[in-house]
Amino acid sequence: MGISLKDVAQRAGVSVKTVSNVVNGYRHVTPQTRQRVQRVIDELGYRPNLTARHLRKGRTGMIALALPELGNPYFAELADAVIEYAGGLEYIVLLDHTGGRREQEVLFAQGFRARVIDGLILSPIELENEDLLARDSDAPLVLLGERQYDAPYDHIAIDNVAAARTAAAHLVELGRRRIAFLGARHGRARQTAHLRLQGWREVMAETGRPTGEEFVAVTDGYTREDGAQAMARLLDSGVRPDAVFCYNDLIAIGAMRTLGTRGLRVPEDVAVVGFDDIEDGRYCATTLTTVAPHKRGIARAATDALLERLAAGTEKEFIEPRRVQPGFALITRESTAGKP
Repeated sequence: MGISLKDVAQRAGVSVKTVSNVVNGYRHVTPQTRQRVQRVIDELGYRPNLTARHLRKGRTGMIALALPELGNPYFAELADAVIEYAGGLEYIVLLDHTGGRREQEVLFAQGFRARVIDGLILSPIELENEDLLARDSDAPLVLLGERQYDAPYDHIAIDNVAAARTAAAHLVELGRRRIAFLGARHGRARQTAHLRLQGWREVMAETGRPTGEEFVAVTDGYTREDGAQAMARLLDSGVRPDAVFCYNDLIAIGAMRTLGTRGLRVPEDVAVVGFDDIEDGRYCATTLTTVAPHKRGIARAATDALLERLAAGTEKEFIEPRRVQPGFALITRESTAGKP
């Protein structure tokens, strides 16, 4: 048997209601009583029954986080940030993997886990606007990522055009002239790639650098292998960039591998910038310069928005859907140190 509120109350010489007030942080308890009760809580190792607390409010105490690629370090680190932050607010996070497939994203958006979760944070890849407009689940939904939707849901996303401009401008400031982009995608569904490519194009055009398609490498995915192959194709085509801006860190790591096998030095011959600030980039043989989205800021914004929706639903309060843009920073490391 675990320690109960009654056990704490008996040891502290107070009522069960007083112990409950201390546990729930209510103000109408004297400092002396609060201190005595807290000391007993610590001595006995009492832990609140969070499930019962949530059930009294008509909730489960669980939220879901649905991500496209759990094997991608960026999403793994983002999930860790959401779990840690939500845990501090007494919520359990269920992780779901959509594989970036539309049918899976629709399944979760339509309330696949509605009976066991209080709300959903979803990072969609292929989900379409009509899928969201057709949604009939009452569970609050918060969207992550840069796909643009005209639907009444909170959306948390960094400014990818501005972030890409920052990365491209860094390479220009280093004096690089032939700056390639690795990780472009075909089709309208891949909005994030389009936005980062747009930021690159804008800076290249403004500074008189080439923007032709020969400097843009399309990839099927966003893995290290995709980056290695894209870099090889670019070099085999006869294009010799002196810098590359990559869609993400995994592509950048793969690109650096190919550059090394071709006898090209990073950064002396080719400077490299990634995106996401995953842990791998900090421990490469040549550490990776990268755009670092504020992952903990994204986690906080998404979780706060979801819980605010839950509270508003209980109070029948309407809140206008919001678009929140957490910050980002360029972190310069060895892969862009120096000039050609």
